[in-house]
Amino acid sequence: MNSPTFHSFAIGVVTRNRKGDIIEALYPVPLLHPPEDLVRSAADVLDLGDTDNAVAAIGPGLAEDLHSRLMEAGFPQQAGLVQKLAAGKADGIACLIRQDKPPASVAEVFLKLQLLSHRLALPNSLNLDGAFGLLHNLAWTNKGAVELDELPDRQLEARLAGELLEVMSVDKFPKMTNYVVPGGVRIAHSARVRLGAYLGEGTTVMHEGFVNFNAGSAGKAMIEGRISAGVMVGEGSDLGGGCSIMGTLSGGGTEVIAVGENCLIGANAGIGFSIGDRCIIEAGLYVTAGTKVNVLDRNGKHVKTAKALELSRQNDLLFRRNSLTGAVECVPNKASIELNEELHSHN
Repeated sequence: MNSPTFHSFAIGVVTRNRKGDIIEALYPVPLLHPPEDLVRSAADVLDLGDTDNAVAAIGPGLAEDLHSRLMEAGFPQQAGLVQKLAAGKADGIACLIRQDKPPASVAEVFLKLQLLSHRLALPNSLNLDGAFGLLHNLAWTNKGAVELDELPDRQLEARLAGELLEVMSVDKFPKMTNYVVPGGVRIAHSARVRLGAYLGEGTTVMHEGFVNFNAGSAGKAMIEGRISAGVMVGEGSDLGGGCSIMGTLSGGGTEVIAVGENCLIGANAGIGFSIGDRCIIEAGLYVTAGTKVNVLDRNGKHVKTAKALELSRQNDLLFRRNSLTGAVECVPNKASIELNEELHSHN
C-alpha cells in the first residue's frame, strides 16, 4: 500500500506577538492524511513551498481566491472556514506537514497537538521531538494568549478601559477545552487537561485528575489521578485519587508506560512500568521499574523475586505491600474492575 502523499493539513486562526511571530494557533478542522486534491488546491493559491513543512498566511486578498478554489475542488467545509476568515478580523494561516518529522514551528506543534485532542492520532504516534523548545511561555488570559513581556502593558490597557485582564495560567501549553472539546467526555476542572491530551469517549476526569499532552485514555475511564506525558490508559481502567504514572519528561526516561484495560491504580499509588490488563495496584503503593517484588502463586507460595520491570505488561496481577514485613508482593488477581456504565455515558 502506498503511503499518503501528505501527513496533515489545516486552515486556522493564529495569535501573533508584537514582533509578528505566531505564538498559538486554532485549527477547527485539522486533517490527518488530507486528500491530495485539497492540498493542491490550497497550494495553487498559497505559497506552501516544497519543504517538509510549510506555513502560509491567508491575507484578505488571498482568502477570496482560496475560497473559490476550494469550492471548485469540492471541499465546502474548508472553503466555509476561509470565508469566515475573510469576513472577520482574525489572522488566518494554512499549515501543511508533508512528513512527520520534528516540528519546526509553533504552528506545526499546535496542529499536531490538535490532531491528538481531536482523536485523529494516538499518543506516541506523532513526532513531537523538540516541541517544548519551540513553544512560547505565555500568559493564558480571558483575552487569549499574551507574551509575558507584553503582559504589563496589556494589563494596564485593560484597566484603563475599565476591564480586567485575568491571567489563568503561565505555561507553554494551554488547556485543551479552549481548542477542542471531544464528544462523550466529562471534565470537572478543565485547566487540568492540556492541549494534546487524547480522551477516549466515556472518559471522566475528576477535579484532581490531570492529563498531559501526548497522553490519555483509549475509551471509558475514570481519571482521578495523574496521566503523565506519553502514557496511554486502556479502556475501562480506574485511576484513583492522587495516583501517579511516571512519564517520559520529568525523569528524562525513554520508556513509554501504558496501563492495560480494566485496571485499578489505587488512591495515592503509582507505577513506573507498564501493566497489562485487569491489574491492580494497591492504594498507597508506588511501584517503580526497579522495585524488588516477591512473586507469589495462587496459594501464597513464593515463586521468585524480580524487578517490577520484569513483570511489565503481564495480565491479571495484583501488586500489594505485605502489612507485616513491608515487602512488595505480586499475586494473581482474582478480581475484575468494571466501571459504572451510566456514570461513563456522557452523551
